[in-house]
Amino acid sequence: MNPFLEKPKRLDEHLMTWTDMTPCPYDKRCVDPYTRTRVILMNGTEFENVWFSHQFHRNCQNGDVRRALALMRRSEQQQQKLVAALKPDDENMLEHTIGYEQLAVDLTAHLAKREPDEYVRNALNFALLEDFDHLYRYADFMEMEDGQHAENLVGCYTEIMPGRPTIAHHRYPFESVKRPIDNKAADLQTKLTVGIITAAEQQTMNYYMNVCAAYPNTPGRALYREIGMIEEQHVSHYGSLLDPKATWLENLLMRQYIECYLYWSCYETETDERIKCIWGQMLDVEISHLHEALKLLRKEEGKDYVQVVGEGSFPPPLKLESNIAHVRAVLAGTVQITACRESYTPVENLEKDTDFFWYQKKVNGDLGSVMSHQVIKKHIHTFGQDYRFQTAEHPLPVLRNRKEDNTDVGRTPCALEK
Repeated sequence: MNPFLEKPKRLDEHLMTWTDMTPCPYDKRCVDPYTRTRVILMNGTEFENVWFSHQFHRNCQNGDVRRALALMRRSEQQQQKLVAALKPDDENMLEHTIGYEQLAVDLTAHLAKREPDEYVRNALNFALLEDFDHLYRYADFMEMEDGQHAENLVGCYTEIMPGRPTIAHHRYPFESVKRPIDNKAADLQTKLTVGIITAAEQQTMNYYMNVCAAYPNTPGRALYREIGMIEEQHVSHYGSLLDPKATWLENLLMRQYIECYLYWSCYETETDERIKCIWGQMLDVEISHLHEALKLLRKEEGKDYVQVVGEGSFPPPLKLESNIAHVRAVLAGTVQITACRESYTPVENLEKDTDFFWYQKKVNGDLGSVMSHQVIKKHIHTFGQDYRFQTAEHPLPVLRNRKEDNTDVGRTPCALEK
């Protein structure tokens, strides 16, 4: 599909009533896990576009452009409210969080498997192991909180076991600044990848930032606070890959194109017929937004869409699916890797006085205050072992012990040999 060849409606024809923005939510007891994660993905995508539009609006002197942005932004806000309303009110905070982390794992793995740029692919696989570990920590916490097993929520599509331990994710801020892509030279898939993953991780960051003070007990607040800090780190990590040379209007067009692509992908892969219809309706709205962005680009900068996205036809649809083999392979091969400025390196290769070790000592000097570790320690004390869902034994012998939480892997040299 090429959305630039579609005939759009007028923007104000898409404005909704309150009833339009109040769809029937999915049933959490029988929803397909990837329907749940698609809802989270598109909520985050809409949120990214609303906030980009606000920042553009605040940095633009052209009244005509500002008014066009205001109309698109109102429509995006309504879409976001509609998509967010698909979450049922009886889905609690931890259940919703498991959906966030399953999305992070399977979206990142899917994008990594199809990413042609090695540098971007390495960035994805690096953060993948961290979101994978977050899923494990939240799943153990959920069993302690209400006795639920997260494997029922992820549909057995995504394994739940230690990744790169969360305590190893805490790095000096400089390590999150990566080398940006060049939009003029980059493959369309790479431009899509960077935009999609940045928006998805930003949504997770926003969610955890807001709920960390709302969780009804101190351990839960501390766990969301700690992992929320890492999600902010991931947003810096992925956001630094975006091309800073792109103009505001080029960015606007690219974001609208990404939304069209994602709603089309959701429509093509959705298994719930009722929600599939919603994805189709949202695609129609986004096609109108895309054509409005193109009109502004042509008028204000004298450019056409081919200078931003190329020919315009979508690549194959993004598909949320099980990625167990990919995650296991990345885990087995790169768990000891850490970030080092614009690159990645085994912990063993770092100098003793490097920022990574200084920051680890500064933040994690007291293991008793690191909640991601304490959650597993308490689960083991309560149940005799940690909670996992595995299809086979852990690919790393050092992480197979279910009666001890490993705090060395990913942060201590030669940790895999111990």
